[in-house]
Amino acid sequence: MSSPIAIPASPSHAVAASMSPSQASSFPSPQMKVKVLHPVENVDLRLLLLENISQEAVTAFRAQGFHVDHHTKAMSEDELVAALPSYHAIGIRSKTKITARVIKAASKLLVIGCFCIGTNQVDLPAAAQAGIPVFNSPFSNSRSVAELVMGELVALSRQLFERAYELRQGVWNKQSKGCWEVRGKTLGIVGYGHIGSQLSVLAEAFGIRVIFYDVLNIMALGSARQVESLDVLLAEADFVTLHVPELPETINMISQSQLALMKQGSYLINNSRGKVVDIPALIDSLKSKHLAGACLDVFPSEPGSNGAPFDDQLNPWASTLRALPNVILTPHIGGSTEEAQRLIGEEVAQALSRYLDYGSTLGAVNFPEVDLRAMTQEQGDHIRVCHVHKNQPGVLKQVNEALSPYNVEKQYSDSKGDVAYLMADIADVSIEEIAKLRELISGTRANILTRFLA
Repeated sequence: MSSPIAIPASPSHAVAASMSPSQASSFPSPQMKVKVLHPVENVDLRLLLLENISQEAVTAFRAQGFHVDHHTKAMSEDELVAALPSYHAIGIRSKTKITARVIKAASKLLVIGCFCIGTNQVDLPAAAQAGIPVFNSPFSNSRSVAELVMGELVALSRQLFERAYELRQGVWNKQSKGCWEVRGKTLGIVGYGHIGSQLSVLAEAFGIRVIFYDVLNIMALGSARQVESLDVLLAEADFVTLHVPELPETINMISQSQLALMKQGSYLINNSRGKVVDIPALIDSLKSKHLAGACLDVFPSEPGSNGAPFDDQLNPWASTLRALPNVILTPHIGGSTEEAQRLIGEEVAQALSRYLDYGSTLGAVNFPEVDLRAMTQEQGDHIRVCHVHKNQPGVLKQVNEALSPYNVEKQYSDSKGDVAYLMADIADVSIEEIAKLRELISGTRANILTRFLA
């Protein structure tokens, strides 16, 4: 069951849908009156939204009848363990950590929404094994981060923050030494994904030459050129900017030996993840004047709320880093624009709503992507079965035996690793019969989570 398959129930039943998930979720025609589904269990769905998630998302959830608790701050692991057993969904940004312990305690949790690009703050395998899909927003703040990097390039090359700070202190210090135009310089982009590729286009419009390194072979945009190794990029670039996820292989990927490869007088920018850069090594490189400047928007440990101190108790090198010249430090604001947060709120809120109301897992990062086209209002006696199970042989046979007394209108299944997901629309089922079906399907040996929507 390692690839998407269509699953027929029996010759007497309707043929199962054999289209891809994207085809199966095709939009209904304007004439079609879509049936709004509701969970048979958990009628009063409760959502917990943390870290000041977009108010538009809060409004959208409440308009759908969900009970929403909205908090501006992150929660600790202990706080989540205490609070989450009451909730069916949670929305977070980058500060809240959803660990295996939290997932184990969240007995009602159905879905997790990361209102940001990254998902490394969630234990994705533990969530999948508990039958919980995780959704994020991989595109919505790409432009915001790319624009911020362009501003940082200019600010570093012109020592903008130092001159502005001096003038605020009443010191006039007009100088050109160590200040450069970005035109004609070389930008090295590490990670040529959504952000890196957009940044590439913006940089070329400034007259900057662009090279990039990525673990995949990627078609370059414009005149950008992919180089064969990180070492080559570091040695050639005047500016190095990082746009990679936090993975075991990316932690401290820029450390003492990599910094030594960078050009004398070059600059480092990190808007990806805090652990990607060995900051004590960066401090040494800045103190020795090997690097002319740096910009960090992310850090290994970050305060849990606005106004909290960024000091040596949080990171032991914080005060030393803050005292260095031509170093721009920002509080994880890469995607923090009104436009980006609104788009992220819309995208992730829609994904959570589609899963809670219709069972769709399109866009889930840790889960099989399965969807079925919408039911119509005329299909009043139809129900939708959403069955998360272990990826084992024989499961579909058991499920289809349970469904055999009914007409299976459409059905689709897919798997990802050890977890599989089946959706099926069943006709001519009374509400009274759902309890028996639930007992049969959830009682199978591989069952993880079974929901019914009607």
